Amino acid sequence: MKQQAIVRVAINVPISRLFDYLAGDHEIKPGCRVRVPFGSQNLVGVVLEVSDKSDLPTKKLKLVSKVLDSIPLYSATDLRLLRFVSNYYHHPIGEVATIALPALLRQGKPLVPMFKQLMATKLGEKCDLNTLKKRAPIQSKILAELKQTKAMPLSNLDKKISGWRSPVKRLVEKSLVEISVLPKKSTEYLFDLPIQEGPPLTRDQNAALAKLRTKKGFQVSLIHGVTGSGKTEIYLNLIKNALKSVQQILVLVPEIGLTPQILKHFQERLGVKPAVYHSGLTDTERLCAWRSARSGKAQVLIGTRSAIFIPFNCLGLIIVDEEHDSSYKQQDSLRYSARDLAILRGKQKNIPVVLGSATPSVESLMHCREKTYSLIELPKRVGKAVLPKMKLIDLTHHGRPDGLSGPVVESIKKALDTNGQVLVFLNRRGFAPTLVCSGCGHVSECAQCDSRMTVHAQTNMLKCHHCGAQRPYEKQCTVCGATCNPLGHGTERLEESLRRSFPSQRVTRIDSDSTRLKGTLDKALMNATSGETKILVGTQMLSKGHHFPNLILVIVVNADQGLFSTDFRGAERLAQSIIQVAGRAGRELRQGKVLIQTAFPAHPFWQQLLTGNYYAVMENEFEEREKSAWPPFSRIALLRATAIRRNDAHNFLEYARILADNAGVAGVRVLGPVNAPMERKAGRYRAQLLLQSSKRQNLHEMLLKLRHKLEGSAKARRVRWSIDVDPIELF
Repeated sequence: MKQQAIVRVAINVPISRLFDYLAGDHEIKPGCRVRVPFGSQNLVGVVLEVSDKSDLPTKKLKLVSKVLDSIPLYSATDLRLLRFVSNYYHHPIGEVATIALPALLRQGKPLVPMFKQLMATKLGEKCDLNTLKKRAPIQSKILAELKQTKAMPLSNLDKKISGWRSPVKRLVEKSLVEISVLPKKSTEYLFDLPIQEGPPLTRDQNAALAKLRTKKGFQVSLIHGVTGSGKTEIYLNLIKNALKSVQQILVLVPEIGLTPQILKHFQERLGVKPAVYHSGLTDTERLCAWRSARSGKAQVLIGTRSAIFIPFNCLGLIIVDEEHDSSYKQQDSLRYSARDLAILRGKQKNIPVVLGSATPSVESLMHCREKTYSLIELPKRVGKAVLPKMKLIDLTHHGRPDGLSGPVVESIKKALDTNGQVLVFLNRRGFAPTLVCSGCGHVSECAQCDSRMTVHAQTNMLKCHHCGAQRPYEKQCTVCGATCNPLGHGTERLEESLRRSFPSQRVTRIDSDSTRLKGTLDKALMNATSGETKILVGTQMLSKGHHFPNLILVIVVNADQGLFSTDFRGAERLAQSIIQVAGRAGRELRQGKVLIQTAFPAHPFWQQLLTGNYYAVMENEFEEREKSAWPPFSRIALLRATAIRRNDAHNFLEYARILADNAGVAGVRVLGPVNAPMERKAGRYRAQLLLQSSKRQNLHEMLLKLRHKLEGSAKARRVRWSIDVDPIELF
């Protein structure tokens, strides 16, 4: 008797192992999806291995219920990527394999959507409709339709003939019609479209391209180009070369808001319609893009971080725009870095990876220092555009009753008088961050979190920006009955203030509240780019990648919030934020101006940024981090735990600390457990344990031992816990 094949399946459960099943009569290859019995359920899993033996007796193994793919969705290289992600980020392989798939494939839907088609048989074509009409008028009507159209999707009958289901069944029984199941045609990604010529390349751009083209195969190049220096032109030229070699290109962008602008620009310049992959699409649209990239039909794909898992047919180049952006790191569930995985994929495929930023991360600059990345600099803006001038506005000398100081309001007036455009930047949405009682000083707080409720005046609501809870705006204090007043400023309040001060000008607010509805962000950006909007108010959504030709003045309202951060990355992030938003100004013929409101103008950070440049801030960062042994001079991981009861989270982490102390791994510091700075969020208490080592290998050895022990621990049943490797948010 022939030995049945055994398939090892990754199933979406929080257990770090594969599960063995008998293949039965099915021929199953690694990379295919299967349905398998798991407890009382039938779950979708991905086959990672096929073997002839199992650690369990064959009689205890269950049969695969159904094979969902005749051809593997993933190649051997793609499966190696999934295994690496599971091992490096210490996350269950089944959850990794599931997260990597589009939602419809996770649910067991076919890779290519199918539809039912109705056709008349030869017997049906010869049928006398008049005779049939007397006995079965609806059957006759259906056959008449088919004689005209030859074939018809079954769903079309809904629009044409009511009550068709039973008559169709009778026609099938009489062999007058037949139903066939066929694949739907997928959306084609157009090519050979009209191409617009780009501007002539500058000397710096030509030098950069020459350097990028000298090496073949895997290489990581970091383009550090000041805002407006033409990094996108470099990308476009590299993509053109890859397209000539019939290769596919993946372009990663940090946010959905950047994709429409890049999509239009790339299509015009490349003559190819790129595919798009991000969370703002429907499940069907995402599957269509995923399928087209896998088949090779999509030559260029622009996507956010989840696009890094797409199994391309012939990937030849990866570009990561704004490589420093924290949006590339997933902050829940599988906490992966799309930028770091892009580099891994490039190495696996032996293809180039290009990182680009005006404000590169400390980690990437460290790689350049160590010569593992190639540094390419674009120090000047293209054309006659020059970098904007930065100036501090000392708030200790200038009041700001409406959030904007006198000199700022005067500068806005001057910019508008010369037909310029103004951007007011505040990374805080809502009307005001706090609602306080004028009588007793009571502050409105979230019932589920250790946080204050944010005032949203336009909807008359108080909202928690951490758990999403909301309640009506309380005009009177619930404690003493006195009047409650909003304290502080958000983008909504700034918008109201600017409308009051400049009633004849169009003011547009761009944040996640104002652009919630589909199409609103595209419309707002179009009005801003055309110059129809004269005053822009917004959060970090406005600070990255956008080109506003008429923008000559940028106001940074609350710059001080990053000066005294407890996070070791505070100064790096503040510098990145300021330089990125400042870079929106003066990108055409007129020099831009940036006014930064601060109550601490003598702080050393401002001196480094204004008198030196981004490198001056980074040099200081290197020095500080080396002294304190923070990344990139060490490797860190966080073990996080949340629980309904505070003690459960701490008891679990105390147990983890004991396990770490007894693990016998040298060179790993274990700090904590401690409460998260916001200890309670969404009704759950949060605590964390920090692990730090100068050697990556030692840290991962420790995490592996902890992970296996904790997964089987009874203490883990009372908490939700996760491991965050290379965390970018410590708090």
